[in-house]
Amino acid sequence: MSSPVAFSATGASTAAGAAGGARPKLEHAYLEMRTPPPGGSLTPGPACGRIDFQFNPKELSLTKAATWNRTPAKGAKSAGPPEYQGPQPSKLTVEMFLDASDTHDTSVVKTVEQLFSCCVPTGQTRQQKRASPPWVVFHWGGLTGFPGYVSQVQANYTLFTTSGVPIRAVCQVTMEEISGDTPGQNPTSGALHPHRVHKVSSGDTLAVLAWREYGDPAAWRVIAEANGIDDPIRLAHGRELLLPAVEEIDRLRQAGRASYGNGSGGA
Repeated sequence: MSSPVAFSATGASTAAGAAGGARPKLEHAYLEMRTPPPGGSLTPGPACGRIDFQFNPKELSLTKAATWNRTPAKGAKSAGPPEYQGPQPSKLTVEMFLDASDTHDTSVVKTVEQLFSCCVPTGQTRQQKRASPPWVVFHWGGLTGFPGYVSQVQANYTLFTTSGVPIRAVCQVTMEEISGDTPGQNPTSGALHPHRVHKVSSGDTLAVLAWREYGDPAAWRVIAEANGIDDPIRLAHGRELLLPAVEEIDRLRQAGRASYGNGSGGA
């Protein structure tokens, strides 16, 4: 059984405008490519590229499914009650519209090739004998999707130059979450959580950011885990940090304890 949820593009911008009390700023969606983590970890590695949306999507389709099992009883008049076997990974499907009809260049082809490369194992993981495609995270303003991988890309070329170069395409991109069921998900938005992006400036520390964002300086571990930071003392000036939504605090705190250990690296 699956439950698709569609997210309207206008809803995201309207919510942003209502929260800020001013005309919303145009935010362009993009796919952030992350290095696959070693050793089966569920925390993605550093960014290794991005694919920008030329036009923001009209809607997002999020599907969540579960596996059930019915054991037939011989001679029974009706089927027995289903037994819950577990969740299936959430899937996020988004449409990408690409157009180079004004420039007649090869940008459409290059973007499609980038998308296709997300379905191919990286060279580093091939060398390590643990083939894995790059992980991806969908970003659009205050919405940040789950870490996942691109499971399918369908590109339909709809316009060509006289020499046969594609200059317009519509791509359906399907991403599947890595970790399966994620505790603490917002039931109204599935696996999408609002994150805020903060650019590191002079004097910033993780403890200070945790105090500003969550009212708890000890939550610095949450920010460190979410951004794959091994050394919380050294923050590169100008680096962009994802500040997780409040709904994810408990889950990421648990992940942080597993990585840093209780009592190590205090704020």
